[in-house]
Amino acid sequence: MDAISILAKKRDGLALSREEIRFFVRGCVDKSIPDYQAAAFLMAVRINGFTHDETLYLTLEMAHSGEMLDLSDIPGIKVDKHSTGGVGDKVSLILMPIAAAAGLKVAKMSGRGLGHTGGTLDKLEAIPGFQVSLPISAFKEQVRTTGISIISQSANLAPADKLFYALRDVTATVDSIPLISASIMSKKLAMGAQVLLLDVKCGSGALIQEIEGCRQLAKNMVEVGKAAGIQTIAAITDMNQPLGNAVGNALEVREALQVLRNGGPADLRKDVLALAAAMFCQAGLCATQEEATALAAQQLESGAAFAKFVDFVRAQGGDSDFAKLPEAGTQYAYRAAANGWITGFDATLVGKAAMVLGAGRLRMEDQIDPAAGLLLQRHIGDPVQAGDIVAVLHTNTQDKIAPACAMLDKAVRIGQSPLPPPPSIYEFIS
Repeated sequence: MDAISILAKKRDGLALSREEIRFFVRGCVDKSIPDYQAAAFLMAVRINGFTHDETLYLTLEMAHSGEMLDLSDIPGIKVDKHSTGGVGDKVSLILMPIAAAAGLKVAKMSGRGLGHTGGTLDKLEAIPGFQVSLPISAFKEQVRTTGISIISQSANLAPADKLFYALRDVTATVDSIPLISASIMSKKLAMGAQVLLLDVKCGSGALIQEIEGCRQLAKNMVEVGKAAGIQTIAAITDMNQPLGNAVGNALEVREALQVLRNGGPADLRKDVLALAAAMFCQAGLCATQEEATALAAQQLESGAAFAKFVDFVRAQGGDSDFAKLPEAGTQYAYRAAANGWITGFDATLVGKAAMVLGAGRLRMEDQIDPAAGLLLQRHIGDPVQAGDIVAVLHTNTQDKIAPACAMLDKAVRIGQSPLPPPPSIYEFIS
């Protein structure tokens, strides 16, 4: 068995065996297979696709390419959640404390934002002092005692994914559904959770914009999760406009705190409660969606979810005086150019406008400004008059306001007749 024969087989559209995939993954990790052959493999998969079995084999081999966490010594039901990435997506900041307050054990590894999408770690690091890098022993102890920990990816967890992820970004293979599925699920399998909720974003601000592609990705990941013994459910959720009002790290933390204090935007609260209810049913806490929604809402109304978030922040070194969250020195009102109704957004451009203001990065090594971003004042279906404020821009770099506004000019669509807002959740796949 050798790399060239495996590449030739995949080039010709033939299915690979688990042994061939194992050989290739292990060779990439130990560097006996060079990056240029790994890149060729990724392109062959992107062009010719993978069968269900091939996707499962790749996921398992990537997961087992490094350390596999064993959480069995932690009492309770261990849960995890993953979003495929969106604009203004602060769901994890709210949902995971709700889950922990309800008695589940939250063990989550998150990523940073790249391009127009935000990352949970960047949002948490907007809290002064918050530490996203913990030793695995400290991570497990915090899950045991506090009920929730969210950390960055360890170098020892799914190292094959880190290698393939970096190559996909520079080989135009990011949008391959089997590779997306294997990347996400290999990390989740390595984390050792029993229950997994997948939030698959769909629309103009998502990695995959069409519903059929999102449905295929969701089904792939659910099937892989169940084959690996994880109770898995996927929600296909809307990303044709930012979720809630806030886009940007500290701004999104503030908005998440509003919901955790039983307030906040109605659409964000509704979305979080529906996702929490799906997780509760999958974990066996509740028998029906209605019962589970009520249990999730109770965690907000009682203050238990907010208290759990405070405990979580303090456990990871963060300052729970949230008045100290960074604030931008300049705020600028972006106004509607015409009368009518908001009929749509290019959510990717909204995310890029926030990135230009300082809230995001083009490369992983770029520095972000945690105070930067924007707050939407209008959403799809809302009426506007010329001069009405559509968004408030937050930045510490005034010369970034003009290019951000130019992006919003292209992103915000105003029509002469109203359109109903899209549903926040299209469907669940289990």
